[in-house]
Amino acid sequence: MKNPYKAQNIAFFFLFLSTLLIVVPVGLIVVIIVQKGLPGISWQFLSDIPRQGMRAGGIFPAIIGTLYLVSGAIVFALPIGLLAAIYLSEYSKDNLLNRVIKLAIVNLAGVPSVVYGLFGLALFVVFFKFGASIIAGSLTLGIMVLPIIITASREALESVPYSFREVSLSLGASKWQTIRHIVLPNAVPGILTGTILALGRAAGETAPILFTVAAFYLPRLPNSLFDQAMALPYHLYVISTQVPNVDEKIRYGTAFVLLALVLLMNLAAIVIRNRFRKKKKW
Repeated sequence: MKNPYKAQNIAFFFLFLSTLLIVVPVGLIVVIIVQKGLPGISWQFLSDIPRQGMRAGGIFPAIIGTLYLVSGAIVFALPIGLLAAIYLSEYSKDNLLNRVIKLAIVNLAGVPSVVYGLFGLALFVVFFKFGASIIAGSLTLGIMVLPIIITASREALESVPYSFREVSLSLGASKWQTIRHIVLPNAVPGILTGTILALGRAAGETAPILFTVAAFYLPRLPNSLFDQAMALPYHLYVISTQVPNVDEKIRYGTAFVLLALVLLMNLAAIVIRNRFRKKKKW
């Protein structure tokens, strides 16, 4: 008879090894970015406009442009994604058409970002004639993160015990009242998890904004939603590959700011999610 503890220890070893293969490279990347980027961080770097063809000055317009794009993407994608998730989870019937729709949504989450960039270029920049602008970039990013929000929100809604719905309906509440006051409050932590994932992807993508909004060198802040804007991912790409003789501190400092910005947005969402999670009754 085989020793079950030996098999368990072997399984734990391979699981631990798999975890290390993921955590160690990511940790090394973060350490290198922090080590080389932190010396380049200063108030002038964070608050000044780029100068001398982006070889000097700061990255303030790129920070503001990134915040505009991410905020616009979430404002567009979250309501639509949540409503779609409510329909798929609470109203749609389990038939072939809806199973195909759910599968298509999951598959869309894995489509390369450059495809979304070309789609945004054709639809928002050319067809709707928004031009290269913040609204075109935000809508493109919103469509890109929409499958993530729909999938996470649907799973969060379906994780709420069905007995909650039965009790609410038995007390005379309508289906929408049950969803609004019973299902949604208990699903908020899972919905925010999807929003966190969407924030991270929207803030770090380069290809969609390359086609729809990003400017190579724009040492001023945008005045409206129809203006072009700089963004940290594209700015980092440009100074790393297109502009010669850029100080290493500027490149790694920009990467550090982008990493810190994504981390801060995620931490804020996690704090909000944990507050809602503490209110759960199950």
